[in-house]
Amino acid sequence: MLKDRVHLPEPQIQDTISTLLAIYAAASLLVSPITGVLADRFSSSRKLPFLLGLTLLALATVLLAAGNSIPVFAIARLLQGASAGIVWTIGLAILIETVGQENLGKTIGTIFSFITVASLFAPVVGGALYSKTGYIGVFGVGIAAVVVDFIMRILMIEQKVAAEYLPQSPLLSSSSSSEITTATEASPLLPSASLSEDLSNYLLPKPAHRITKAFPVLLILTDTGLLTSLFIGFMQALLLGAFDATVPLVGSSRYGFDSLKAGLLFIPLGGADFLFGPVFGWCVDRWGARPIAIIGFLWLVPSHVLLRLPSEPAISEHLTTGQSIALYASMLALNGIGLGIINSASIVETGTIVEKYWKANTELFDQAPYAQLYGISSMVWSAGLTVGPLVGGVLKARIGYGNMNAVLGGFCGATAILTALFVGKKNG
Repeated sequence: MLKDRVHLPEPQIQDTISTLLAIYAAASLLVSPITGVLADRFSSSRKLPFLLGLTLLALATVLLAAGNSIPVFAIARLLQGASAGIVWTIGLAILIETVGQENLGKTIGTIFSFITVASLFAPVVGGALYSKTGYIGVFGVGIAAVVVDFIMRILMIEQKVAAEYLPQSPLLSSSSSSEITTATEASPLLPSASLSEDLSNYLLPKPAHRITKAFPVLLILTDTGLLTSLFIGFMQALLLGAFDATVPLVGSSRYGFDSLKAGLLFIPLGGADFLFGPVFGWCVDRWGARPIAIIGFLWLVPSHVLLRLPSEPAISEHLTTGQSIALYASMLALNGIGLGIINSASIVETGTIVEKYWKANTELFDQAPYAQLYGISSMVWSAGLTVGPLVGGVLKARIGYGNMNAVLGGFCGATAILTALFVGKKNG
């Protein structure tokens, strides 16, 4: 589009793309926490802000479809980033209110599997549509998808809304009903001795500053377990962004693939993630985020290092091109399994921690600040997706693809250590 519509000189295209990516990330980073705060403050229904986010997305898609200048593209990317921050934050808040904390792992694992597949295959689908139909097909499908989603959001009935009309509805489990019940001044802060002992380390000091009084969720951000869990999400997005930026280039430079064939390399990566994400999400629900995250990041250390095998002279000289492609695809599948293992650890663990702080400090929170938490999570995720391609691109250019993956494997090993030290434990 920059080349054909705007007629931008070739040397300026890469910098302009980077700028447009940065605009998207900045908008998402800014809007996500604001959305979280407003969603928790005005939580009678999540539907309206969700529809607002989809409206911004539809408007952005129309601007991209019709635009022919850099300022219009920049505005469209700004709206896209804002929409992502709103929809992701509100969507996760609706999710946990619907399925409950005890079922969050397998649900998030499934969702992230779809996210991974969608984000990895979107360039392939977009390229195929463009080659067959031009811009009309690309943006027509995009707008149609947003319209379908908009209709589904209108028809959606939130659990808390259903509860107002059907108090004994089977939609409500005993656990979720207890979470929805509003505490009064006469309600006990900690209903049992065992719960009191369990939550004693999660008591927060009385806010001393105006900002922390208005946003007590900021007090929770001093928890090392929570920060480490957010970092797990950052690393997850960073790895995904690095794969997205480097795998097509490897297919092009090493095997002479065109864009379609290079996109097919994502099948083993995304397919393995898609299959194993829900399985390990169930494992997180069963055994907790800490052991699963440790296993996942330890798995990703050798699986990243093994990506260098197809380019090793001692190995490559004995392989045909087809065998080399098969070996590389197999190594990508191993990494897809690793991504599937870590899919739900960050969201589930951060939700668990915030739930404990909420139950231990009901006088500070009108309700569990899930929307604020997931606003912060969305902000961290956007940062990871922004940093990942930059880190992957720079390392690949300076030290080569094999060494780049070795460095990323080292990052995964360090994350596993941090997870073992801080996740699932409360200091203090």
